[in-house]
Amino acid sequence: MKLIQALSAAAIFATMSSTAFAAAGDPEAGAKVFNKCAACHKVGPGAKNGVGPVLNGLQGRKSGTAEGYTYSDANKNSGLTWDEATFKEYIAGPQKKIPGTKMTYPGLPVEADRDNIWAYLIQFKADGSK
Repeated sequence: MKLIQALSAAAIFATMSSTAFAAAGDPEAGAKVFNKCAACHKVGPGAKNGVGPVLNGLQGRKSGTAEGYTYSDANKNSGLTWDEATFKEYIAGPQKKIPGTKMTYPGLPVEADRDNIWAYLIQFKADGSK
């Protein structure tokens, strides 16, 4: 009986965790947070590199590889692949995560903003479509 209770509790916890994970960020709120980034970065169809690289197709992309953008050696040689955890750590303090990056932005200190901007950015495929 204890085994059944433990398995049931584990199943409930796993369901709650996956639901909470899926709801971690709000793309609409992330679009508003992205306004802080839009002076340097673009997303969506027709986005072009500017002061910073295009962020379309960010999830799963290796740092320093957006076509046509001139990266710092620090970014090119960081060995990072952008996923949720890596991005959130980076955007909290870019210079701390990749010392020597050209990105001088001080970072997003609010965790909810980091959750929301990630939810917003991962909507965009490499071609800029959602």
